[in-house]
Amino acid sequence: MVPSLKRCDLKGRQIRHFFLVLVTVWEAVFGQIRYSVPEEMRKGSMVGNVALDLELNVKELSHRRVSLVSKGRTQYFHLNVNNGHLCISERIDRERLCRQNIRCLLHVEILVEDIMKLYTVEIEVLDVNDNPPVFITKESVLHVNENTAPGARFVLPQAQDADVGINSLQDYQLSSSTHFSLDVKTGPDGGKFAELVLENAPDREEQEMYQLILTATDGGDPARSGTALITVSVLDINDNAPFFRQTVYTASVLENSPKGTVVTTVSATDRDQGTNSEVMYSLNIISELFHVDSKTGEISVIGNLDFEETENYEFQVQAKDNGGLSSRCKVLLEVLNVNDNTPVIVMKSQATTLEENSPLGTVVAFLHVYDRDSGEHGQLTCMIPHNLPFELKKTMENYYSVVTDIILDREESPEYNITITATDRGTPPLSKTKTISLSISDINDNSPVFEQKSYTTYIIENTVPGASIFSVKATDLDSKENARVTYSITEGGPSGEVSLSSYISINSESGIMYALRPFDFEQLQELQALVTAQDGGSPALSSNVTVCFVILDQNDNAPEILYPSTPTDGSSGVEIAPRDSEPGYLITKVVAIDSDSGQNAWLSYQLLRSTDQGLFTVGLHTGEIRTARPIVEKDAIKQFLVVLVKDKGQTPLCSSVTVTILIADSFPEILSDLSNFSAPTEVESNLTLYLVITLIAVSFLFILALILVLTLRVRQWRQARFLDSSRATGNALPTSHFVGIDSVRAFLQAYSSDLYLTADSTTNPITFLDSQYSNSFSHAQNLDAQGPLLIDEPLIGNTEDGSFNQVSYLLLSLF
Repeated sequence: MVPSLKRCDLKGRQIRHFFLVLVTVWEAVFGQIRYSVPEEMRKGSMVGNVALDLELNVKELSHRRVSLVSKGRTQYFHLNVNNGHLCISERIDRERLCRQNIRCLLHVEILVEDIMKLYTVEIEVLDVNDNPPVFITKESVLHVNENTAPGARFVLPQAQDADVGINSLQDYQLSSSTHFSLDVKTGPDGGKFAELVLENAPDREEQEMYQLILTATDGGDPARSGTALITVSVLDINDNAPFFRQTVYTASVLENSPKGTVVTTVSATDRDQGTNSEVMYSLNIISELFHVDSKTGEISVIGNLDFEETENYEFQVQAKDNGGLSSRCKVLLEVLNVNDNTPVIVMKSQATTLEENSPLGTVVAFLHVYDRDSGEHGQLTCMIPHNLPFELKKTMENYYSVVTDIILDREESPEYNITITATDRGTPPLSKTKTISLSISDINDNSPVFEQKSYTTYIIENTVPGASIFSVKATDLDSKENARVTYSITEGGPSGEVSLSSYISINSESGIMYALRPFDFEQLQELQALVTAQDGGSPALSSNVTVCFVILDQNDNAPEILYPSTPTDGSSGVEIAPRDSEPGYLITKVVAIDSDSGQNAWLSYQLLRSTDQGLFTVGLHTGEIRTARPIVEKDAIKQFLVVLVKDKGQTPLCSSVTVTILIADSFPEILSDLSNFSAPTEVESNLTLYLVITLIAVSFLFILALILVLTLRVRQWRQARFLDSSRATGNALPTSHFVGIDSVRAFLQAYSSDLYLTADSTTNPITFLDSQYSNSFSHAQNLDAQGPLLIDEPLIGNTEDGSFNQVSYLLLSLF
C-alpha cells in the first residue's frame, strides 16, 4: 500500500500534495502497526489510516473512546477521530531526535477504552537530505616542513553531516595541486575522513604558502556539499606529531552539573621543541554541551546535561601542534545520577555548661558522622567555624571531639553556638549542620568599675535632710552574686570639723547619696567622700572613687546693718543737719554687710520714707544720706528717714533702719527742741521690760539729788556759760568731752562739716564733729574738767517736763 501524502482537514478533508512521500505500512503483528514517515513533514500531514489498519469503524471511534496515550513528552502525532487518520502535530527533526542513530523509531500507543485494548504503533522517521556537510572551521592552516619526505600525511578538518545513511558525508575532493593529493579513509565507526598526502616535497624558498579547497559531499539527491580553505604553510622541520597518553578517555559527570564543570582533561605531548611542541586542542564535532580548552585540554560542561535524555556521550579530541601535525583520541563520557543522601550527625555526648578559665583541651562534645552514599558521595569532611575558640579533633574514623582552643572568658562571651558542618564529596556536595549551645559559668574575676574615675557635683546649701544629692554607679562584668555591687562611704569629710557620717549617707544597694543635715555655705564650701563599691563574690573584690561635693551659696542671709546700730536701752540714734546745709551735704552713712557671697551679697540702699519728701537722698550703692535740696523754714526740725537695705539674690532679702535727723544750727536750739522731741510712733521700740524698770529706778534715786544741785548751779551755769555760747552760730563742745555711762565712748565718725546726735545702748552724747566749733566756748577747759555732758532718755521726749530734764542733764554733765 503506497498512499499519497495527505493533510488532515476536519472540514473539507481535502488532500493536497506538497511532495511525494513514501509511506509503507506493514501488517499488524501481535497488535502492533508500523509506519514510516520522512522527517520535516508539515503539521497536519497524514502518517497512516489507523482505523483501517486496526479494522475499526470510523464512525465508532468517538463512541468507543479511541485515543492516543500521552506519556508526558512532546507529542509529535495526534489521532483524528473523525476519519481515523494518524497525523503529524509537531515538526519532526530526525537529527535532533535521534542524532546519528541509523534507525529513528517513535512509538505511539492507541487505547480502545470500550474493549480495554492497547495498540502500539511504531513510526520510523526516515532521513531526508536536509543538512549539508559542515566543517567546524572554515579555514585551517597546515604547517609543512620543507624537508618533509613525500608520502607524509596530514589530517584535514573533518566535516560533519547531521544526516544519516546515504544522505550523510560520503566523499572529499581537493583542488588540484602538484605537491599534494587527497586520501579519503573510512574510520572504525564508518565515518569518512580525509588526509592530505604530500606528493612532492615543497621548497620554502620557491613558495612559502599553498591554498587548497577541500570539498565534502554527501550522497543525497541532489547532493549537498561544504568547503573549507586549507592553507599550507611551509616551515622548517617538525617531524613529531602530538601523542596522546591514552587513545580512549573515559569519564563520568553528574547530571545538572553547573556550567563550567570540568569533566576530564585530555593531554597530548609533542617531542619537538619550541613552537613545534605547543599543542592546541579542539573537538571534531560542533557540540552545544561540551567545550575543550585549546591550551589545557580541559573538557567542561557548557550546556545542561539530563540523565533521563542521554546517559553516554562519545566524541573525538584533536591535538595539533604549530607544525601542523596532529593526532586524535576518543572521549567516552557517562552521565551519573545526582548525590541524593545528606550526611548524618549523631551526638554521643554534649556539655551544656562550662566554667570560665577551664584548661585548654576541655572536651565540650563527642560526635559521630556518616553518609549512606558510597564512594566519594559517602566520604565526609567535618568542620566548625574558625572564629570560635574551639577545635574539632578527629579521634577515629568519622568520630570527632569538640575541645576548647583557648582559656574562655565569660565576660567576653557568656555563651557560644557551635555549628558543626558535615559535607560529603559529591557533586554538588551535600551537607548537614548541627548546633551545640554552650553556656559559660561565671567566677569572680572582675572588680566593680565606676563610670568615672572621680565625680564632682554641686549642691545648693540648706538642702532638706533626707534629700537625694547624688548617685554613683559601678558595674561588674561578672554575673549573679559576683556582679551584685554594694556601696559604702569609707573616708573623707570636712577638714577637721564634723565627721562625714553626720553630713551624708549612701544607699548600699542603689548608690544613691542622701543629705543628713542642711549644708551651710558660710561654714562649709566643699566636702569629699571616698565611695567603695564591693561585689558579692568570694573572695569579694572592690574599687574606690572620690566624690567631691561643692556647696553652692543660697540667698539665706538678710543684710545686717552695722550702723546706725539698733538701740538696746531704749535710746534712739540722732543725726544733726545744719540749716544752712547745701544740696549734697553728707549727713551720715548707713553701713551694712551680708553673710552670703557673690551676687547674694551685693547690697543696694533705698529711701523708703521720710518726713519731708525730697529733702534727703540715699546713695544706691554707698548708703550715704545727703541733702537733696536746701533746708527751708517749713521743713520739720525732726526728720525721720526709713532706709531699706536689699541684696541682689534671686529672691532678694532686705533689712530696714530708721535714721533720725535733727535740723539745728546751735546747741541751745538743740536743747529747746529736745523737749519736743519724740520718736516716731510708727517705729517699733526695742526696749524690753527689764530696761524700763531699770530706768524708772535710776530716775527715782537721782531725782532728789538733782533737785538740790539744781538750785545751786543753774544760775551760775546760765550766766557764765550757756548764754554766751547761744549767741554764736554753729558753736559746739569738743567731741572728746562727751563720754557715755559705764565709761563707753560714743560712736564717732568724722564727716567734713557734719553735725549729728546719736544714742546707743550705753551713751547719749551730743557730738559736734566740725573742728571749727571746738573752741567756741570761752571756758571750754572748765567744761573739760567738770566731766562729760550726758543726755538721759527722759530728755529725748519721754517726760512731760522738758525744762526740768534739760537742767538735770546739764547738772549731770557738770559732775
